Amino acid sequence: MRQPLDPDMFAACAPGTPLIRVGDKWTSKIIACLLDGPRRFSELQVPLRGITPKVLTESLRAMERDGLISRTAYAEIPPRVEYGLTPFGRTLLGPMAVCCAWTRQHLPELLAARAAHVTADRG
Repeated sequence: MRQPLDPDMFAACAPGTPLIRVGDKWTSKIIACLLDGPRRFSELQVPLRGITPKVLTESLRAMERDGLISRTAYAEIPPRVEYGLTPFGRTLLGPMAVCCAWTRQHLPELLAARAAHVTADRG
């Protein structure tokens, strides 16, 4: 028998209080890029093909504000800035792994549902 869900479990996710940014397009990808250690802005742009400098800057600033990443500026010429995961940011690795495992398990069903929806819209 399935356990009933506790409504209080979702209280922190109430509309108007987005606490985490993981569901957006780039945050989880940035976290994955920083998994092995700090990287410079230009080093993040390579694996994040398709992200504009503006969106990358906005994402990094928001993630820094939320305590997920740290920004370290070095007093060098030319200036060097690196971004790295904070210990708090690393706490997302487990939940992200669970989401990836769910996706691997259910991707065929998801794609079939999307295809059926498109077919129903056309018919």
